[in-house]
Amino acid sequence: MARYDFASDNTAGAMPEVIEALGRFNVGAAAGYGDDKVCEQAADLIRLLLDADAEVFFVASGTAANALSLAALAAPHEAVLAHEHAHVATDETGAPGFFGAGLGIIGLTGASGKIDPASLIAALNKPDEPHWQFPAALSLTQSTEFGVIYSRAELATLVGEATARGLRVHLDGARFANAVAGGFDARSVARSGVNILVLGGTKAGATPTEAIVVFDKSLSRRFGARLKHAGQLISKGRFLAAPWIGMLEDGAWKRRAAHAGEMAQRLAAAMPFAVTHPVQANAVFVAMDDAALQRLNAAGWSAYRFIDGGVRFMCSWATKSETVDELAADLKRVAA
Repeated sequence: MARYDFASDNTAGAMPEVIEALGRFNVGAAAGYGDDKVCEQAADLIRLLLDADAEVFFVASGTAANALSLAALAAPHEAVLAHEHAHVATDETGAPGFFGAGLGIIGLTGASGKIDPASLIAALNKPDEPHWQFPAALSLTQSTEFGVIYSRAELATLVGEATARGLRVHLDGARFANAVAGGFDARSVARSGVNILVLGGTKAGATPTEAIVVFDKSLSRRFGARLKHAGQLISKGRFLAAPWIGMLEDGAWKRRAAHAGEMAQRLAAAMPFAVTHPVQANAVFVAMDDAALQRLNAAGWSAYRFIDGGVRFMCSWATKSETVDELAADLKRVAA
């Protein structure tokens, strides 16, 4: 039977703090559709984390969170700029275009999932004409799809270029906890000029829950109706909010992400295959041919052939050091 320990951080269960919080708030009756004290408390903790006065909405899917956020930033005849390997460009089955009634995605280049400022400027310098979807928004990913972290200065440069041209900015933070554990200042997002942040809970170790954080409150008008229209205004909203209380009230969100990062570093240090991207968050990417991957699969491990051709190993809050060592030993046998 295949082991999925490193296939994705989605394959791990929910951290104990999340399960405890769900049980704690599974008591009595509460108002529906997010109008309850649990949602209020969770939103306050997120505002505290980000040091920002923002509107917070909880949804059950990262794809829905990203697509609905982008739909709020760009009109159907407009486009969103994103890295060519960003999740919104490669792994959401057209959801941004669906919820955005036709909005387009324009792929930009850059190493390890980071947008090259020159690529962004080139796209912004194209003429605005009626025969193509001119960009109205920029989408960034932190940490990137390749487990690399934008510095505060790098993020500010890209956001500054975009906002100077009148674009709004979305930040896909599916693995934002890993970026923060890796040294990124969570408080810098709102200060940099990002309009909407999708704050990831599921990959961080929650049951399915993501938080849409709207810094620009002019975008929050009728956002609840936008969620309802998309089937994401969940009636028992407290069960999307409670995991955030469990993760944030005592720092488990960052602490558990730091552990995932430590496990990625441990795996990278023992890796017999060439590591192809800097290991800064919770992912290790390596150069591995199909024959070696098949041998690894035969040894019982599942790993993911990524869009750049490399093989990805993803650590999670639940990854154990002894499991890393067991995988490393099998990798050495596979490499031999």
